[in-house]
Amino acid sequence: MNRRTKVVIGTALTASLLTGGSALADARGWWPGSKEVRVMLPDGQSNPAIANGVATGGEVAVYQSSGLGPSALNPAAPEGTPERYTDPSLTEGAEGVTITEAQALVVLRNIRSNLTAAGLTPADVITMKCYLMKPPGAATADYAGWNRAYRQYFANIDLTTHQVVPVPMGTSAPKPPLLANKARPARATMEVASLAVPGWLVEVEVTAVYRKR
Repeated sequence: MNRRTKVVIGTALTASLLTGGSALADARGWWPGSKEVRVMLPDGQSNPAIANGVATGGEVAVYQSSGLGPSALNPAAPEGTPERYTDPSLTEGAEGVTITEAQALVVLRNIRSNLTAAGLTPADVITMKCYLMKPPGAATADYAGWNRAYRQYFANIDLTTHQVVPVPMGTSAPKPPLLANKARPARATMEVASLAVPGWLVEVEVTAVYRKR
């Protein structure tokens, strides 16, 4: 290896180390304090649906829910059908509500009750995982219906204006959400082949943090 080759390699290696060191320094500057919760949001968006990520300090107390599904609140529907696991009172007056959307509204309300029992609220949620099954006869899971239901309980306050953002239910015109909540969890949604209870199309689990002792 000649001297010129060694110089080129040495320069490239130095530049690489400097770049990596700068990136690491930037990341360390973003690290949370021991009692801090930091949410990484998409740049330039005042009302993003979800966060890019969330960091918690080592002294932050965390609560993890089990996967929760919808309750069977529609006695007019046959047992074991997706329609059985809806609550007609939640969608009264709305048009074009999908079965996944209707179930998701029940699931998210159940999540809220679960958090309340643990001394928390949906505003304390930092991560969420949602498992969807495709409705009978559909080619894929109903992500659009799930997302509409999600906005009824999460990410419906503009982070710039701090105003509540109206959201649609089904094909109806947007209205104030069922729960005003500025929280934007880091979220993953995936289609699965089956869920534990026949008729379920939606199951959700969340992680929440206790911000005050």
